[in-house]
Amino acid sequence: MAIQKSAPAVDGVQSFRLPDVGEGLIEAELLSWYVKPGDEIKVNQMICEIETAKAVVELPSPFAGTVRELLAEEGQTVDVGAVIITVDDGTGGSASGADPGAEDGGDTEVREKPLVGYGEKAASTQRRARRRPAPSAPSSPPVPPSAAPPAPAPAVVAVPAAPAPASGPAGRPLAKPPVRKLAKDLGVDLGSVAPTGDGGIVTRDDVRAAAEAVRAPVQAEPQPESAPAAPADRSARERRIPVKGVRKHTAAAMVGSAFTAPHVTEFLQVDVTKTMKAVARLRARPDFADVRVSPLLLVAKALLMAVRRHPEINATWDGDNQEIVVKDYVNLGIAAATERGLVVPNVKDADAMTLPELAAGLKRLTDTARAGKTSPADMSGGTITITNVGVFGVDAGTPILNPGEAAILAFGQIRDMPWVHKGELKVRKVTTLSLSFDHRLVDGELGSKVLRDIGTALEDPELTALAWG
Repeated sequence: MAIQKSAPAVDGVQSFRLPDVGEGLIEAELLSWYVKPGDEIKVNQMICEIETAKAVVELPSPFAGTVRELLAEEGQTVDVGAVIITVDDGTGGSASGADPGAEDGGDTEVREKPLVGYGEKAASTQRRARRRPAPSAPSSPPVPPSAAPPAPAPAVVAVPAAPAPASGPAGRPLAKPPVRKLAKDLGVDLGSVAPTGDGGIVTRDDVRAAAEAVRAPVQAEPQPESAPAAPADRSARERRIPVKGVRKHTAAAMVGSAFTAPHVTEFLQVDVTKTMKAVARLRARPDFADVRVSPLLLVAKALLMAVRRHPEINATWDGDNQEIVVKDYVNLGIAAATERGLVVPNVKDADAMTLPELAAGLKRLTDTARAGKTSPADMSGGTITITNVGVFGVDAGTPILNPGEAAILAFGQIRDMPWVHKGELKVRKVTTLSLSFDHRLVDGELGSKVLRDIGTALEDPELTALAWG
C-alpha cells in the first residue's frame, strides 16, 4: 500500500497526514510507532500501526529522509487529515521548517489533499505574532556606599530535590495510555508525579499515590483514634475502557441496525446427529487434511443451499430508491470475537466454492481476525451472516442484523438431548438455530422456509446434498 504525500514540503520538511485507509473513516487510534526521531527511513517503509473502525492497518511512509518529530502518541485517537509525523528529506536550506509569513503573524491558508470520502477543504492555521523585546526600564540612580549599609546575604538551605519524571520525545512524562487516562480521571498532573517504573515510566500506583497525597488534608494536630476512617476512593476500584476503534464502530452499527430494520427472530431445534458423523468422516479425507472441519462448515453449506433455493433472503433494502436489491452472489459473513471487539469478515463468492474451498476460506478469515489483521476489504460487501454462539456454551439467541443485510443465522451449542427418533426415545445430538431477518423485505413465510431448509440439510446432510445438488 503506497500512500501519496499529503502536504508539500516546507524547507525540506515533509508533513505526513493520517490518511483515510477505508471509506469515509474520520479517525483512527495510533497503536504503535515503528520509528523514532532521528531514524533514517525509506519510501514505503512501515512507520506505524493504526486501528480504524474496521481493521488494524500498517502505514508506509510516502517519502524518505530523517524522522524529525512524532506528533501523535501511542494510544491517541487521531483525526483523519491530522499531521502525525514530519520527515526532513534533506532538500531544504533550513531545518526550522517555518512557513513564509510566520514572522508577521496572521492566518495562512493551507489546502489539504482530498482523502477518500472527503472533498478538498481549506484549513485556517492561526500563527502567533513574533514577540518583540520589551523596552528596558530606566536604571535607578546609583546609591552611594555610605547611604545604606550592605544587606547581609540570605542563608541558603539545601532541600533535597524529588526525582523528576523522565520525558518522552515531546517533553511529556513517560506513561502508558491507560495510566494517562487514570491521571486525567483523578485530576493528577503527570508532570508532578515521581516515576518508579523501569526506565522512568509513571505507573498506576504512582498516579494513585499522587492523588491520595493531594486529597489528604494537612493536619496541625493528630486526629483522635476514635475518628471514623475516610471512605475508600471508589475510582481506585473501577476500570474505564475507552470506546474506540472496532468496538466503537460495532456499537454504532448495531444501534443503527436495531432501530432501523424491524427484526423478527425464529427458532428451530434440529437433530444434528448425522451432521456430526459427517464431520468425523470429512476429517479423515485427504482433501480436508490441511483445513479445519467443524460443524460450522456444514452449517455454512446448509445456509448456502437454502439461499440458492430462496435467493430473496440474500438481499438488501434500498431506502433511497425504495427498492429491494436481490444479490445473485453470496459473500458469507462469519462473526468473530476478537480482543478488539466483534468483527464480521466475509468469504467472497462463497456460493461458488467447493466444500474444501469453503473450509479453507473460513479458516483464513477466522485466523486473520483473531490475529487482529482483518483488512477493510474482508469486512465490506457482506450479504448474509452466521454467528456461532455455541462455542460459548449458549443454546440460542436473537442476533442483530449486520447493517445492510436481510438475515443472520445464529448457531447454538450441540448437546446430548432426549429425542424421539424413529418412534423411540433416544439420546441424540441436538442444536438450536435462530434466524433473524428484516421484516421489510422478508416476510414470515420466506423466513420460515429458509430456516426449515437449513434444518433439513443438517438433519441429513448427505441426502440433502444429493437431492438439492
